[in-house]
Amino acid sequence: MKVDRLIGILSILLQKETVTAPELAEQFEVTRRTINRDIEDLCKAGIPIVTKQGKKGGISIMEGYKIDHTLLTNVEMQDILAGLRSLDSVNGTNRYVQLMEKLSVGSSDFMTGNQSILIDLSSWYKNALASKIETIRTAIDSRMELEFTYYSPKGESSRQIEPYYLIFQWTSWYVWGWCKTREDFRLFKLNRMEEVRLGRHIFQERKCPLPDLSDNKVFSGGIEIKVLFRPEYKWRLVEEYGPACYAVQEDGRLLFQSNFTNKDYLISWLFSFQDGAELVEPEEVRTEMGALLEKMRSIYK
Repeated sequence: MKVDRLIGILSILLQKETVTAPELAEQFEVTRRTINRDIEDLCKAGIPIVTKQGKKGGISIMEGYKIDHTLLTNVEMQDILAGLRSLDSVNGTNRYVQLMEKLSVGSSDFMTGNQSILIDLSSWYKNALASKIETIRTAIDSRMELEFTYYSPKGESSRQIEPYYLIFQWTSWYVWGWCKTREDFRLFKLNRMEEVRLGRHIFQERKCPLPDLSDNKVFSGGIEIKVLFRPEYKWRLVEEYGPACYAVQEDGRLLFQSNFTNKDYLISWLFSFQDGAELVEPEEVRTEMGALLEKMRSIYK
């Protein structure tokens, strides 16, 4: 993409005193004529670029314009690379790392394997997510409507949205956009979306608020709970909620108190401890769990 190339050229000029057009053409795998047009575009954008002819000539940024030859430190660039690699882990490509390699020219320590942070966002749904993410990105970039089938606790429905943001939150991917059915902005989970495709219409960009990603906003209801856990499940409590989340009781069990915003998730979470957890409060959820256990007992009897 042209914008990637312009950022890459600017980064190189910030890190090197002088560079020639043939060097840039070779670096970005384009013609010298394309590089000349890119330099013109950077000049139009207000970057004071100077070109000098001759043996020691080349392309550079006007002296005095740069405060520092290095736009980012090696540590900062390594952190950026870790983030870009995490995006590559989703779809199995090297697209973002290749972009970062072009931006890192002149930073010798950057690409020598010294990265100490590795982030992998891939999941069991990696193959299914990759195509969805690409389609959603295309829709956002081209301002095309997005169509898909959505599965929620309320049932299955066909949706058309105007997509604005692709979001990774709570270990899952979401798309934030204007839902034509609800006539409001909504957050959709990619794992619940099927038959994702570009719509037929280009939408007029509207003022889009950033999504409120707080738990209380996304998940309705607040449930204050008290649970007694057997000591052998201490490791899970520490892993999921920290070492200060429980109080040891006289019988050795661990009293856990917290606030849950989703009852279905709470019940499934408690069942994952099998007989190692006893819900004390609230009474109505305890009663509901007892009824569910009776139904399960009748099935497996």
